[in-house]
Amino acid sequence: MTDYPGAAPRMRLGTFLGVPQATTASAGQIAVIGLPFDCGTNATRIGSRQGPASFRAMSSEVRPFYPPLADVDPRAGGRVVDLGDVDVVASDLGPSMAAMEAAIFDVVEADAVPLCVGGDGTVTLPVLRALARRFPELVLIHIDAHTDAYPGEELNTGTTFTLAAQEGLVDAKRSFHIGARGTMLVGGAYDHTRALGYRLIPGEEVRRRGPEAIAAEVRAVVGTRPVHLSFDMDYFDPSAAPGVATPTWGGPPVAEVFDLLHGLKGLDLVGVDINTLSPPHDVQGMSAMLAGHVAVIALHLVQLGQAEHRLNAGHR
Repeated sequence: MTDYPGAAPRMRLGTFLGVPQATTASAGQIAVIGLPFDCGTNATRIGSRQGPASFRAMSSEVRPFYPPLADVDPRAGGRVVDLGDVDVVASDLGPSMAAMEAAIFDVVEADAVPLCVGGDGTVTLPVLRALARRFPELVLIHIDAHTDAYPGEELNTGTTFTLAAQEGLVDAKRSFHIGARGTMLVGGAYDHTRALGYRLIPGEEVRRRGPEAIAAEVRAVVGTRPVHLSFDMDYFDPSAAPGVATPTWGGPPVAEVFDLLHGLKGLDLVGVDINTLSPPHDVQGMSAMLAGHVAVIALHLVQLGQAEHRLNAGHR
């Protein structure tokens, strides 16, 4: 049985949602890319390098139609392909960062949209490096229980967005860090994030104002600029997503997370990454399945944004 005329079987071993395997992407497509990398420095929860495999395996429990955004199959017409995993060596930062950037830039250069699955929080940096080569006005929407913009010159999971700002990869003044909460390893993290130019909306403010209001602010500030959406799975409360690298209590209910994502409808998403899934700490794959649900929302958001911005206005 197939889900749409001419489609591959509903599930194809090793791909997300059974989409076709491919080695390259074409203009207008969304390319799923696995980034099986982590630094290996977490004191107790190493395992995000296994995230892409679990994400694909548990996608058998996720369905493609999503009426809250669009009651269509985003895979129809071959618009989504799975390029497999980038060949990296976990904990070997230099060569792995270069390999990920090169693979992602191939997709960006083809005028396709990378949907990357990590991997720990460092994988967002090579994604941004690749996107910035094509989109000089790139802005960032980072949804996470942590800002990952701590002081420091060396790349680790806490300095990803410090380096992104210092390298000029994103327009920090129009970029958002949404949802930071809980205990911190060092002091001054919020102040440093703001000093880099980012707009920081802590979790308490999201809870007080509501996800719809936060999304409306983001849309007003971002406008028609090209956007990269980075979603860290620890934004969910650990009661919903226990299989993450840095579980942080006090997260929003799952439905409110979805409401926040729905509110990004209409933005020009040119890249997405979903990171910090840690299968060794998961419970019956529930976190991986939830990551698959976030990815389906992202597929619809990207295609809605393409219809409103890039495909109508012509490719950049």
